[in-house]
Amino acid sequence: MVLKIEDLNVSYRGTKVLEKVSLSASPGEMIGVIGPNGAGKSTLVKAILGLVPIGSGIVRFRSRAVKKQLCSVAYVPQKSQIDWDYPITVWNVVMMARTIHTKWWRVPSLESRHIVKSALERVGMLKWRSRQIGELSGGQQQRVFLARALAQQAELFLFDEPFSGVDKATELVMYDVFDELKQDGKILMVITHDLGASLTKCDSLLLLNKKIIANGSFKQVITTDNLKRAYGGTVLLLTGEEGE
Repeated sequence: MVLKIEDLNVSYRGTKVLEKVSLSASPGEMIGVIGPNGAGKSTLVKAILGLVPIGSGIVRFRSRAVKKQLCSVAYVPQKSQIDWDYPITVWNVVMMARTIHTKWWRVPSLESRHIVKSALERVGMLKWRSRQIGELSGGQQQRVFLARALAQQAELFLFDEPFSGVDKATELVMYDVFDELKQDGKILMVITHDLGASLTKCDSLLLLNKKIIANGSFKQVITTDNLKRAYGGTVLLLTGEEGE
């Protein structure tokens, strides 16, 4: 295994947000993280990145703290956390991923420009490279941030609600890219509210409500009992059927 989280505890102002969370992931694995609002899903990602203080527990990537190797980690936050009015072009948003490798004060290398171009081409956004990011649709904006993650050439990818407010075409592009990343031996963690059949694309699921409710395959996690324990009532899958 490469990513290891063991007995992770996080509190805000004396209130426990995550309690005894443990999981592991190996190269080529995609983990889907699901649970109700306030379950601690985003906090889990931020704890991995070292963006929130950890009360106790272990978070390691390749046997080291993640915050000591951020060049190997790509993070796509929720859309609500991004300032879409900031005057920056699509090209420069993606080029920001290369500053970890080339430093912000240096002129981007020919290699970095090629990597950025390839990433934008992969998500179908190269022709919008001179457009201001705030002028794009929600789906286009998410494609740009996916391109930025690709341009970073990371080993661990963390996505917080990447499918929120995107069109079907963008969703398909994202899943295609996710499949390619898995084939390349990358580790992906994807937070989602979707309880439909798309969860079967994940290699494993983590059902969270401050504590781990269930962790395993789609069939192991998406059951009526588990969903009731996590959400506090009967939950219908987006396919229109309850978990069995």
